[in-house]
Amino acid sequence: MVGIVNTIIGTTVMFILFNVFHVGYWISSACNYIIGSIVSFFLNKYFTFKVKHWSVVMVVSFIVNIITCYFIAYGVARPLVNYFLLGYSNIIRDNLALFTGMCIFVGLNYLGQRLFVFKKKKESSYAEN
Repeated sequence: MVGIVNTIIGTTVMFILFNVFHVGYWISSACNYIIGSIVSFFLNKYFTFKVKHWSVVMVVSFIVNIITCYFIAYGVARPLVNYFLLGYSNIIRDNLALFTGMCIFVGLNYLGQRLFVFKKKKESSYAEN
């Protein structure tokens, strides 16, 4: 549910900015992840990964994860789509690049949050006995 809510909110923002208000590729996609990331942090923290504590390290890790995933995803998506869809119009290529970047970002971001940001500390094997 968390992923669906994030995706709907972020994707709506991104495609409305890009297609209705003609905001550029990087700004439209960045707004998606600024808004979506705020929603994502709270929903994932409490519902997906059930983390109750707060720390500056956690917040900084979350921000670093989002920024890293964003630049990798959208930095790869645009040239990749442009390469494979060279004969298509810019609007089609950019919309598909935004969509491709979103897909790459979702996967990378989930892994980053699970393995890096909200990683649970292993409990001692004594606790099981």
